[in-house]
Amino acid sequence: MALLLREAIGDSLRRTRVSQSRTLREVSNSARVSLGYLSEVERGRKEASSELLAAICDALAVPLSDVLVDVSESLSDGSTAKRADTERHAVESTPAEAPAASARPGSTTIARDTRVVIPAPAQALAAA
Repeated sequence: MALLLREAIGDSLRRTRVSQSRTLREVSNSARVSLGYLSEVERGRKEASSELLAAICDALAVPLSDVLVDVSESLSDGSTAKRADTERHAVESTPAEAPAASARPGSTTIARDTRVVIPAPAQALAAA
C-alpha cells in the first residue's frame, strides 16, 4: 500500500512541529486553525487546502516549499512498509546530526529519523 500525499504532508508537518518542541495547541493558535483539525491533518486524515498549509507553515516558520520537498522525498522513498521499517529502526537525533548536504541556507531541515512519541492518556494508565 502506497503512502498517501495527505499522510506524507501530515508526517512532515508533525516532524517539523515536534523538532521545534511546540505543541499542537501553540501551532493551531498561531495558524488560526482548530486544534482538532490540525491534529487530523498531521495524522493524514484530512486533506489540507493550500491556504491552510500556508497558514500552518507560517506558524511553524518553515517555507511551504521545504515541506513539499520533504514530502516529495518521502513519496519517492517507496512503500509505507519500507518507511515503517526505517522508522522502527531509527534513533532519535538532534538537528545538528541532520545531513548538511540536503539543507538549504536559512531552511529548517527535518531529520529522517525524527520520531514522535505520544504518551497514553493518564486515565488509561490509571484504569490499567
